[in-house]
Amino acid sequence: MKKFKSVVSLAIATCMVFGLCACGSSNETTETSDNTETAATEEGTSAEAEETEEAAVTSDLKVGFIFLHDENSTYDLNFINAAKEACEAAGVEYVTKTNIPEGQECYEAACELADAGCDIVFADSFGHEDYMIEAAKEFPEVQFCHATGTKAHTEGLDNYHNAFATIYEGRYLAGIAAGMKLNEMIEAGEITEDQAKIGYVGAYTYAEVISGYTSFFLGARSVCPSATMEVTFTGSWYDETAEKEGANKLIENGCVLISQHADSMGAPTACEKAGVPDVSYNGSTVDACPNTFIVSSRIDWAPYFSYIIDCVTNGEAIATDWVGTLETGSVVLTDLGSAAAEGTAEAIAEAEEAMKAGTLHVFDVTTFTVDGAQLDSYMADVDTDADYTADTEVITDGYFAESNEEFRSAPYFDVQIDGISLLDEAY
Repeated sequence: MKKFKSVVSLAIATCMVFGLCACGSSNETTETSDNTETAATEEGTSAEAEETEEAAVTSDLKVGFIFLHDENSTYDLNFINAAKEACEAAGVEYVTKTNIPEGQECYEAACELADAGCDIVFADSFGHEDYMIEAAKEFPEVQFCHATGTKAHTEGLDNYHNAFATIYEGRYLAGIAAGMKLNEMIEAGEITEDQAKIGYVGAYTYAEVISGYTSFFLGARSVCPSATMEVTFTGSWYDETAEKEGANKLIENGCVLISQHADSMGAPTACEKAGVPDVSYNGSTVDACPNTFIVSSRIDWAPYFSYIIDCVTNGEAIATDWVGTLETGSVVLTDLGSAAAEGTAEAIAEAEEAMKAGTLHVFDVTTFTVDGAQLDSYMADVDTDADYTADTEVITDGYFAESNEEFRSAPYFDVQIDGISLLDEAY
């Protein structure tokens, strides 16, 4: 299997920049690793081919990708870029379907890709899962892989798999950058210690979002102990207007730094206009926000895509629950923006080395409290069922074992810790 470099310092991290446009209509794109591309609209009225000097297809393997939105979503563009990178490196043909909703359309898209000869079909959004499982049962000879899902380890299908990464570690590192910025603002007399309030724009009150904003907050507080956080939710993964309004509401409430777990440029551009430092997600926003961008964390999905391609090529089983890590190159940070405080790169590098050495755990129970008490035991909803039954003890060796291959790849940290307040809980 191809060896991937580990991400240690921000100086060598890859920076991704994303656009500001709204999503377009659903479309399908077929690509091969020489980047010959044919794009067809739903009505099939246009086709276009472009030749480049990339390497030609060298394998009979074919991979299909289903994306919730298109390249205008930072979340989906991150997957799209990784798919292209991995497939071109492996010399395999690939087909992408964009703007596929979390509904029956996903099942239909998955079946179309399987009928078109895809050996692997991948989908990138949580709500795609049930439809991917339905397609997997219909096409047992095709491998179906899904990001952020929770059911592979309970469905028991040989051809259905979940994947995620320890992005909570990346968010913790990005949180350190936020905390360093707060310290700089305190030292400069711009704010007082008790004004070190972070705002966070989240999509839903899912465990994935809770895990994300909590790990970010713990990273910030590890260097700025007086930090607090206020969270608002939009009820959508991609809603530029709602995300912008959410950021502005937090700024009006006294938040002096903003981060997010939502997919548009709404929050970062609101921060740039207001002159408020910002930590984005899924890629750098430095071009659109040159004065306020600090850093961004993201999952690099290329290692996973290369892994599943290698497994199918070599006739090996794909892991039921695969978890990418800092060591696999799956958790990365962008270069620091000009708004970052002095000493940030060094602080992040030190923490990352401690994570890799196993001496720093993001959810160390001695570093936070819940209702004023230390959390020494927690039964998480790992085997997700209709009643959301708490079924697995996840605090081991003094820390909450999040996104653990032994339990489940998708996040299950859903604890509300002290120091974080929620503006709304409707989603």
